[in-house]
Amino acid sequence: MTDIREFRIDIPDDDLTDLRARLSRTRWAPQLPGADWERGVPVAFVRELADHWATKYDWRAAEAELNSHPQFVTEIDGQRLHFLHVRSGRPGALPLVLLHGWPGSVVEFLDVIGPLTEGSEPFDLVIPSLPGFGFSGPPAGPGWDSRRMATAIAELMVRLGYDRYGAQGGDFGAFVAPDLGRVDPGHVVGVHVNAATVGFIPFGDVDPDGLTDAELTRVASIKQFTTEGNGYFQIQATRPQTLAHALTDSPAGQLAWIAEKFQEWSPGGFPDRDRVLTDVSIYWFTRTAGSSANMYYESMHGTNWPTPSRVPTGVANFAGDVAVRRFAEQSNTIVHWSEFDQGGHFAALEAPDLLVGDIRTFFRALR
Repeated sequence: MTDIREFRIDIPDDDLTDLRARLSRTRWAPQLPGADWERGVPVAFVRELADHWATKYDWRAAEAELNSHPQFVTEIDGQRLHFLHVRSGRPGALPLVLLHGWPGSVVEFLDVIGPLTEGSEPFDLVIPSLPGFGFSGPPAGPGWDSRRMATAIAELMVRLGYDRYGAQGGDFGAFVAPDLGRVDPGHVVGVHVNAATVGFIPFGDVDPDGLTDAELTRVASIKQFTTEGNGYFQIQATRPQTLAHALTDSPAGQLAWIAEKFQEWSPGGFPDRDRVLTDVSIYWFTRTAGSSANMYYESMHGTNWPTPSRVPTGVANFAGDVAVRRFAEQSNTIVHWSEFDQGGHFAALEAPDLLVGDIRTFFRALR
């Protein structure tokens, strides 16, 4: 099946009623006296956020905003693939794939769609829900690692009639975007990443000699993450199905699991609350807590680790990002590197203007 079908989000009213009822019946965990974020999401924080989700947040408004952009589904390699396809309508538009990670979704990119499709350096945007995420639904089977996702997206670009295009991604999107350059180098003109890790950072012990103060800070951040910050990673990389039972049954649990990362990885403070709740709502309504976590399992149990790429690559390091150029250059052809003291892991949500500007700057010479 190679047809591309129009798609609109239309969550049944019964699902909205069920969500609110479940939130109203949440059995809240007791809070350890004196403990704060170092032990996980505080009860007061997630309880207030859950109350907003149940009583004030407007899913139908969010749904309408998403549906204001053309959406489609197709099947590739046996896998359903949902995507937004927003054409610029301006001459000289460069096709650009925007790739989210976890715990993100296509919602991350809503604030950059307008700016990227307009102006004198426009882009035609293709924004997929990665296999296992959102309206792409659960994976059709095991084996959907970054390389296989990239191969499917390369086929999608063929079906859309694009002969040359760019790729941009953050978090796990910064795995898939470089892999697009590896599997489709004849058509990918450039790769731009933010919140980049594998392939852009060192692993194991690092000799500090010769490293700058900024690089030493990032190496220390990586070490702190691997000792104190990657519990979620280890669970999702080893027992995603066990986790799925809890998160698919409890919206408060799903909310806490995702909200923790938006809080911890956003140096400027928790992003727009309703945007985050739209993101969480998609995980909830599509029951993809477990299937999205499978991405971590595939990454840790597969063999497709980064190989050298000759595709021009640009990196935007926002506040808290940990990519280090001298290590990134070992497997990527780095031609552009930016440092920002603002934004954070979710740059498209936290600093859309800075991200859009950096994407434009990087792709200017590649059009």
